Amino acid sequence: MIPFQMRPDEIIQEISDFNGKLAKGFNSLSEIGELEDGISARDDVYKEDKMVLYHYQPRTKKQNSIPVLIVYALVNRPYMADLQEGRSMIQGLLDAGLDVYLIDWGYPDAGDSYLALDDYINGYINNCVDVIRQEHGLEKINLMGICQGGVFSLCYTSLHQEKIKNIITTVTPVDFHTKNDTLSKMIRYVDVDLLIDTEGNISGDDMNTTYLSMKPHRMMGQKYVDLVGILDDTDKLRNFMRMEKWIFDSPDQAAEAIREFSKQFYQQNGLVKGTVKIGDDTVNLENITIPVLNIFAAADHLVPPDASKALGGCVSSDDYSELEFPGGHIGIFVSGKAAHMIPPAVGKWLDERT
Repeated sequence: MIPFQMRPDEIIQEISDFNGKLAKGFNSLSEIGELEDGISARDDVYKEDKMVLYHYQPRTKKQNSIPVLIVYALVNRPYMADLQEGRSMIQGLLDAGLDVYLIDWGYPDAGDSYLALDDYINGYINNCVDVIRQEHGLEKINLMGICQGGVFSLCYTSLHQEKIKNIITTVTPVDFHTKNDTLSKMIRYVDVDLLIDTEGNISGDDMNTTYLSMKPHRMMGQKYVDLVGILDDTDKLRNFMRMEKWIFDSPDQAAEAIREFSKQFYQQNGLVKGTVKIGDDTVNLENITIPVLNIFAAADHLVPPDASKALGGCVSSDDYSELEFPGGHIGIFVSGKAAHMIPPAVGKWLDERT
């Protein structure tokens, strides 16, 4: 039994409407123009190899006296946190009166294949922290890590806490072996040494395919069906294309760094066990006694809430707070709800500890 049948004239009309939307879509696409890599004004204040340290121009007269350095993940590009007007975490932090810096890792190539976690954490991050400290005449600054950048921030703070006043982690995995961590289960059984020794740097396209495959129906099918419904709306189409640009703007991963990260964190779960080695140093989260704000997303499919919330049982801080966002891994940075919720909370939390 067929529960629903369309008359021939209805089918013809639906096809005509669909073709009409496609035709309007071509006009809308021609009107989009160039898609910028972030919307907030900024200056590059320090460069080292392919890494650039950006300083965002203020949007308020009164600013928190202690700047915050944002450490983004090596995967994808950091302009996700500054994607569009009114839905930008960077913009929100600036409006909250924060003095914001951000590390852009650039695009590693074959010449960067031997970069290790030690180079990123004890090298680049430490140098950026020192540049900011010197510029402002401060002993300590604030640190905010996003996803893998949150892991890097925790490692850095464990090893260099004398330079950090407060730390904020955002959708950051800590326990990599929680029950619902699909990504970890995928990586846990990969022969990482064989992969890296064979491929060298891991291509951004391969990394991106892995992430998209975790939600194949939504990320590789349904969203393009839904796209037809907004083809005649230039603003909505521009926002869609901004997100598409970011999703597929995936840098390659330096071979040794991703080898170490995959084995020590995903396979060995070393962050919670206290076995992670960064150069000659061992990371122990119990060393962290400064204030910690841990922000996670309730519907995160890449970093399940339990993977983030494990941080509370690892640090020694007497000032540990959690903030749950009712959304997903990307929505916490690009949704209107997040823009009204996360940056003001971060600004308030830091102001209370300045």
